[in-house]
Amino acid sequence: MNKHKGSVGQRIRRIVGRVLLVWLGVWLAGILLFSFLPVPFSAVMAERQIGAWLRGDFSYVAHSDWVGHDEISPWMGLAVIASEDQKFPTHWGFDVAAIESVLDKSDNRMRGASTLSQQTAKNLFLWEGRSWVRKGLEAGLTVGIETVWTKRRILTVYLNIAEFGPGIFGVEAASQRYFHKPASRLTAADAALLAAVLPNPIRYRAAAPSGYVRERQQWILRQMRQLGGEGFLQRNKLD
Repeated sequence: MNKHKGSVGQRIRRIVGRVLLVWLGVWLAGILLFSFLPVPFSAVMAERQIGAWLRGDFSYVAHSDWVGHDEISPWMGLAVIASEDQKFPTHWGFDVAAIESVLDKSDNRMRGASTLSQQTAKNLFLWEGRSWVRKGLEAGLTVGIETVWTKRRILTVYLNIAEFGPGIFGVEAASQRYFHKPASRLTAADAALLAAVLPNPIRYRAAAPSGYVRERQQWILRQMRQLGGEGFLQRNKLD
């Protein structure tokens, strides 16, 4: 009986190990391929779509239109940096000061402090929700994309897979939906409004912005000016 239990346990461990190796291979291949290929969909897009189908909502379609870096208004990149991660050009994937601030809190709830690099890794490869397992995987994937990709590539992928509303993924789809123009023509105010909904694009709507979203938009515009406007991106080469 003990030998039987031992053999079963060994088989389970081998299966789990093989599954983990397969997933590791998929993630490594994804990091390498998406360093130059357009991203067709993300893990979050797949999660949202499958969740809609399971709820019986067949009208929901997770939609994204890939655009290259030069097809995105520079204001959009500046807006997300100003609102989400002002140290993006210089850090190596993690904002250490922000992490220390979170860890210094008296409670153990998992909070923000995620950089654009971490958000890109999570949105592209992982699932929604908060857990230490997911955060650990996110950290490893973040190191991977920071090692292989340029900052410019990370920002481009982030803007193409970020969720801006129900079924609306990527800055091109958001720009066409909310402003009826391509992402290349977004103004500073347009970009700040889109960035303002990113913390919770299901609750906050760019199509009908609440007072809070408008206040956040104005705060982001001030941050963009304080960073130096377009000159910030020119001074901080992302290649």
